[in-house]
Amino acid sequence: MNALLKRAMAEVERLPEAAQESIANLILAEIEDERGWDARFSASQDQLGELVRRARAEARTSATE
Repeated sequence: MNALLKRAMAEVERLPEAAQESIANLILAEIEDERGWDARFSASQDQLGELVRRARAEARTSATE
């Protein structure tokens, strides 16, 4: 854990239980969203590669016309 996160967690520990629960839920939701984004991005790599290939081919064709 880095220093900033340790500092944030120390501050959270001082809060009432309900506030700690709210912050914990926010953190966990953010982590889950990030994982979902990573998974969607990884799954789209083949599609992105195909789009790049098409764009390059189109650019080559357009440049020679």
